[in-house]
Amino acid sequence: MKRVLAFDFGASSGRAMLATLENGKIDLQEIHRFSNDPVPVGGVLYWDVLRLWFEVRQSITKALAQGGFDSIGIDTWGVDFGLLDKDGQLLENPVHYRDTRTEGIPEKVFEILPKEEIYRRTGTQFMRFNTLYQLYYLAQEKPWLLEQADTMLPMPDLFAYLLTGEKRSEFTITSTSNLMDPHKKEWDHALCEELGIPTRIFPPMIRPGEQYGTLRPDLCEELGCEPVPVIAVATHDTASAVVSAPASDKDFVYISCGTWSLFGTENEVPVINEASAAANFTNEGGYGGTTRFLKNIIGLWLIQESRRQWIREGQEVTFAMLEKEAMAEAPFRSFINVDDPAFEGPGNLPRRVREYCEKTGQPVPKNRGQVMRCIYESLAMKYRFTFLQLQELTGKTYRSIHVVGGGIKDTLLCRMAADACNARVLAGPAEATATGNAAVQFISLGELSDLWEARAAVARSTDLKVYEPVDPASWESHYERYLKVTGQA
Repeated sequence: MKRVLAFDFGASSGRAMLATLENGKIDLQEIHRFSNDPVPVGGVLYWDVLRLWFEVRQSITKALAQGGFDSIGIDTWGVDFGLLDKDGQLLENPVHYRDTRTEGIPEKVFEILPKEEIYRRTGTQFMRFNTLYQLYYLAQEKPWLLEQADTMLPMPDLFAYLLTGEKRSEFTITSTSNLMDPHKKEWDHALCEELGIPTRIFPPMIRPGEQYGTLRPDLCEELGCEPVPVIAVATHDTASAVVSAPASDKDFVYISCGTWSLFGTENEVPVINEASAAANFTNEGGYGGTTRFLKNIIGLWLIQESRRQWIREGQEVTFAMLEKEAMAEAPFRSFINVDDPAFEGPGNLPRRVREYCEKTGQPVPKNRGQVMRCIYESLAMKYRFTFLQLQELTGKTYRSIHVVGGGIKDTLLCRMAADACNARVLAGPAEATATGNAAVQFISLGELSDLWEARAAVARSTDLKVYEPVDPASWESHYERYLKVTGQA
């Protein structure tokens, strides 16, 4: 029986899981969990990558104590990267995507290449922190960094390099950069050259299921482990989560629900046209060369950051308490556009919710429960808005939505999503990214034949919770007001 070690780095925490495949089921055992805390230094928000590397090594040690493993796979968030010099050393800690350095940068890029042209060539959703805008910022403001750089490695590829010494960029994580041709599935060197971004820093690409290499000899000697392969899973965390969606047919909708809500479907080819550009849908890589056609929506970040603010104010609140308080309040009082830039950064998010409601002439939430009710209903309404867009853009009708990831523990949001979208919601698995990560490793090792056998194994391994629409008419009756006050009409 094969055992694999899956590293899943999220925007706020990381975990290492040992996974086994037995009797057609994937079993996950968490062996190490750790926080992933950004560090502000000199006005810049960095990822603490050296600490994360320490946690990787700790995880390997703990996994060896549990009996060892046959391979390693890593998935992380998208868009961010590390720069290596010619000796393979980091030039600086990777900068966090929530750092403000890219504010106003997309507009400067559009003066060189029109927004429509960039979308036509990359099919990528416009977000100011995409790799394209981060690198353009460096090219304009810190050119010496790019001059010294020999290689740019996206975050999962950076950890794979630290493990193996091999420099590669995996397909699904590359697809989040806004720098990839989605048809050729390669770096768009011409686009980079037009923006003054040096193409020599881009490493060769690797596909999900291929191997970066084996663990470095010095690491094996130090930690006392065998030179097992490090497998390129679907290294973008959403791509791994989609692998784990326990769907039985090709046409399905998913929400990878966590700090972000990634709402989309899986296509054979990209959808790039004026309508998809206007809707700001993105085309990102999936396992087997598929395209994840989706929309990035700010998700549980709104709830997480609100709770952090209340804790900073000395209030002892749990997520369960906040959900209960939201349920006790009257419905449909106020709405926010969850993707408004006002809600992107850390800080006093409840105050920003109140300011938004006051600015748009709505009842201002007065207590925690009203703030939470506003956030929950606004998220569910955004799901409805995106669900309708997705069906129009694909020309397909979907009757159910697979919700995967830690957000399935939020039963109120799942129930609201079913009502708002008037669709059945199937929730599970909770550890979707780690499950998808492990599944690709098992395919690579020959334990599973293909993606669909992997999804069948996930379905057998998951206790799916089903939410049927109960009162979709109420959501329908308030939808036009939601569109008007959020500026989406």
